[in-house]
Amino acid sequence: MKSGNSNTQRVAVITGGAMGIGGAAAQHLAAAGHRVIIADRDKAAADQTVAALRAQGHQADAVSVDVGLPASIEAAFKQIDTLAGRCDILVNSAGVATVSSFLDFPLAEFERTMNINVTGTLLCSQYAARLMVKHQWGRIINIASVAGLRAVGSGRTAYGTSKGAVIALTRQMAVELAEHGITANAVCPGPVDTPLTQQLHSAQFRQEYSKAIPMERYGNVDEIAAVVQFLASEPASYITGIAMPVDGGFFASGARGL
Repeated sequence: MKSGNSNTQRVAVITGGAMGIGGAAAQHLAAAGHRVIIADRDKAAADQTVAALRAQGHQADAVSVDVGLPASIEAAFKQIDTLAGRCDILVNSAGVATVSSFLDFPLAEFERTMNINVTGTLLCSQYAARLMVKHQWGRIINIASVAGLRAVGSGRTAYGTSKGAVIALTRQMAVELAEHGITANAVCPGPVDTPLTQQLHSAQFRQEYSKAIPMERYGNVDEIAAVVQFLASEPASYITGIAMPVDGGFFASGARGL
């Protein structure tokens, strides 16, 4: 893969890339010929993902990062610069979610969620974009959620708000970075089978959520990663500032069963 006018292989950094949507995105981007760097708080899991990618013949590395800590993000991108000397693609997939009623939602948990999901995305994007500007080419892809486009049941005061903020941040980045050949887009998954949803979604919630989706099922991580791969590609060069639902029709749907 070429980057700008360079013959150098493109480098894709995926936060939260050890598993789930981030792990699938790493697999798809590696299969597309990119060198991938898995940036994850769980370094052991990141190392396992890297080992699996290398076993398939891909170029991959792992770095430790906690996107809730600015100093950790700074250190991670210094390491990325040392390892690869560039960052052409950034996938902001790291995030957290807590479910609690609006009236009782803990302030500390709201602040933690906003710090990781929004501020972490901001800082990672700033560091990555500074490396992208050097080559006047880049792709920033933020994993948001349909919960940032519409309310999804009860209890998602922090998560939905944070993902709505990520979408707004994505649009701002798209406007300001366009002159540097950098696109910024948000992917908004509906419910997807990941370790996080398996932990948060009860059997009853899954059943009711599936009924609200025209396709009547949860998505899988590869269906999200395929969109990430496209938005990172050269053919997507004129797409920027969008929030793309990948949700089986959930966002488009109104009252079902009428």
